[in-house]
Amino acid sequence: MKATHRPDLFTWSGFDEARNLDFNGWAWIRPEGNVLIDPMPMSAHDLRHLDSLGGATWIFVSNSDHTRAVVELSRRFGAKVGAPEAERVGFPILCDAFFVDGDTPVAGMRLVALSGSKTPGELAFVIGDTVIFGDLVRGHVGGRLNLLPDAKLNDRDAALQSITRVLSLGRFEAVLVGDGWPVFTDGSAKLQALVS
Repeated sequence: MKATHRPDLFTWSGFDEARNLDFNGWAWIRPEGNVLIDPMPMSAHDLRHLDSLGGATWIFVSNSDHTRAVVELSRRFGAKVGAPEAERVGFPILCDAFFVDGDTPVAGMRLVALSGSKTPGELAFVIGDTVIFGDLVRGHVGGRLNLLPDAKLNDRDAALQSITRVLSLGRFEAVLVGDGWPVFTDGSAKLQALVS
């Protein structure tokens, strides 16, 4: 796995040729048990790395389109799986828990349920000065952020209001995304540019 801006956060990815960008998985390493977010399939090298860091106890899925490698990794590590409450009915994989806006499923993480994206109640994950998005916010070009394309948004105004709500939670240095380039500096300013 690749190191990020924080020693407790790692990433790995797979390149999607149709969209010409990386799909990213995230690992948050913590003494109380490691957390994976929207995990992609892992290479043998990355699995060994995660093993050396203690495996995983939870896997959180931002939305039903990001189940990716959740089933195989939850089996391998014995990790619980959490997903958005708004998608409980018909969620494509078995989950141990479903979460709503404001939940804190593990210490140090707050969940934000987003509106207006392509799936209801998509979750964003706030960890200190870092926020991780699944689909609504992405990075098609290095150094800046963009919204999910209008054709896939259910409600653009609601989506922008959701980002404004995230911004109200504090100052973010980094914005990590499921699709494309993350930004590791001036995250709040780059999110603000989406709603200005």
